[in-house]
Amino acid sequence: MDIQIPPTEKPYESSPGERRGLILVNTGDGKGKSTAAFGLAMRAHGRGKSVKIYQFMKVPSARFGEHRVFEQLGIPIEGLGDGFSWKSQDLEHSAQLARDGWVRAKASILSGEFFMVILDEVTYPLIYGWQGLEDVLQTLQNRPKDVHVVITGRNCPSEIMALADTVTEMKMIKHAFDAGVPAQRGIED
Repeated sequence: MDIQIPPTEKPYESSPGERRGLILVNTGDGKGKSTAAFGLAMRAHGRGKSVKIYQFMKVPSARFGEHRVFEQLGIPIEGLGDGFSWKSQDLEHSAQLARDGWVRAKASILSGEFFMVILDEVTYPLIYGWQGLEDVLQTLQNRPKDVHVVITGRNCPSEIMALADTVTEMKMIKHAFDAGVPAQRGIED
């Protein structure tokens, strides 16, 4: 470990630009994409801002840890899918759920009702060809100027990343699962 001297002067200048809604992308093979988005939801909610979360791969009846806490806080979270593709009994049905879910998410983005709309795992319906990319791009470009959109999922299309204001790639260095440790409630749910 290298010991560093803490900075004594502010390491950046304040931006002279106008505040506006941002597009933020969390992508990559590492853990933490959804968790980071949920942290933003908590931060916005803590400031009294309205937030809506759509989970494109989770079932509507999901009761993961995030669903429980967001329900307690009054942050709406909605599962739009039927689980990951390897769990699906009918991929065309999965695709239709994604398209129907996109209609709802698009309406929330364009309504201007929410300060932040989170599209958790939306990259999967896009890369599987279940949802058209052009409609997503147009929606992001035409959203009200103060609406923030957070996109999560692996393999985010380059067109979305080009449009985004902030892109973070989560890189896996090491994962407990590879050492034989199963997923654990409260950590990976």
